[in-house]
Amino acid sequence: MNRPLARVLSPAVLAVAVCLILVGCGSESGDVVPSSESPAGTTAAVSNDTAGVTVSGELGSKPTVSIGSQTKDVTTLVAVDLVEGTGATVAADATITAHYVGVGAISGQEFDSSWSRGEPTQFPLSGVIEGWSQGIPGMKIGGRRLLVIPGSMAYGSNPPQGSGIASDEALVFVVDVVSSP
Repeated sequence: MNRPLARVLSPAVLAVAVCLILVGCGSESGDVVPSSESPAGTTAAVSNDTAGVTVSGELGSKPTVSIGSQTKDVTTLVAVDLVEGTGATVAADATITAHYVGVGAISGQEFDSSWSRGEPTQFPLSGVIEGWSQGIPGMKIGGRRLLVIPGSMAYGSNPPQGSGIASDEALVFVVDVVSSP
């Protein structure tokens, strides 16, 4: 039974259109809505699904991060632009200046935040955990990105002592790239 291609595609196109309309008419609560663009220049498997994480707050201010029940089970790197920047694209070998907050996916507790220290942090992407070195390249300066990092791309079985991070715990970061000197 051969149906014309247009008839087969019509329900799929309609379903996609409805989903886009529903996303566009989303929350008025100030939640940040992720863009549909995937990061360029990453080599790891990257998902645009937010893995149950919700983020609220304005770009440039410390965000509020809520962890979903499925977040702890993430097995691939999730990198979603919550706000796409307008500056240059961050290269894999870049040094960046960024504000960030880190939250454990099991505990739901914040373990680190540059906002809490009162200033952004500068570091080379070659000197950070794999989830950052794979998840930040392709981001544009001035943007905000959500990273949900499986434990294997974070600290694995050797988290920093006293950090509150469990062995093999998935980590969630919200990163605002301020500059790349």
